[in-house]
Amino acid sequence: MTLLYLLNLFGVAVFAVSGALAAGRKRLDLMGVLVIAVVTAIGGGTLRDLLLDRHPIFWFREMENLVVIVLAALLTPVYVRFRRAPERALLIADALGLAVFTISGTQLAWTAGLPGAIAVMMGVITGVAGGMMRDVLTTEIPLILRREHLYATAAIVGGSLFLLLDIAGVPGSLSTLLGILTVFLVRLGSILWSIHLPAFVLPPDAND
Repeated sequence: MTLLYLLNLFGVAVFAVSGALAAGRKRLDLMGVLVIAVVTAIGGGTLRDLLLDRHPIFWFREMENLVVIVLAALLTPVYVRFRRAPERALLIADALGLAVFTISGTQLAWTAGLPGAIAVMMGVITGVAGGMMRDVLTTEIPLILRREHLYATAAIVGGSLFLLLDIAGVPGSLSTLLGILTVFLVRLGSILWSIHLPAFVLPPDAND
């Protein structure tokens, strides 16, 4: 098993957990929990594979991903029944999924021979798409559009660092782990300390 394969399994698991938590906050039934968990976990990777023309799509080829997603989705309600999930559990789970899928998407695009900027963009798409689908389905403003935290910025920083390390000749496993850690720490720091980019606010109209 390669490091990227194991990280992808971890990524779908934590994104499935984030989907299940989001469904629980909306008081959805068990089928709703499964649907949101599956969409969250495979959304980004599916879009990535379609854009890169990778066939079959990863979860067609690796059915164990669906097994991991279903298990994670079903175990989440069991866990929270006996132990209350931390207030920021959804954000932490999402940050982990964002970190893993950003770097996996960047790495796949980079090894496919795409330019660095496109590879980073593909990593961002892979990392954020599943969470966006989850938020839209649960009628929430997608995290990527909320100004109170860094989201896509964290993915861009981590994906760019991964590429720079790879170009510098750092071993693949180390550059992958450092890239994931960077995305997660930037995202986590923004959650804990409310770090965000300056907001664009239109000045009041003189005629108002």
